[in-house]
Amino acid sequence: MPDPNTIILAIATILFVVALTALMVWAFRTFVTGRPSAHGFLRPRDRRLGVVEAASVDARRKLILVRRDDVEHLIITGGPVDMVIETGIKGRPHLEPPLEDVIIAKSETRPAPDFSKN
Repeated sequence: MPDPNTIILAIATILFVVALTALMVWAFRTFVTGRPSAHGFLRPRDRRLGVVEAASVDARRKLILVRRDDVEHLIITGGPVDMVIETGIKGRPHLEPPLEDVIIAKSETRPAPDFSKN
């Protein structure tokens, strides 16, 4: 009968090889093919279409604010006919990183006000 330490070492080696292989496949798919996986660590490109907000009007109908690029459209759904209520609403601009480093100016401390001179 084989030694229990040898069996544990063999199982640990097999698990290590499987994990290393999975990591290499993920890295190849992400960095070589240029397609990050849906659950990967890299962020995919910015989405052009999205639901900004949705609100219930009643039990069946909903108002949905849809954004495409930087333009928003107000749509009502759930009734006999889905309708576009308003289109061409100027959307909020996307937040972009600052162009330069933020510099905080230092200032001198001011003395506390003296309220006893009334």
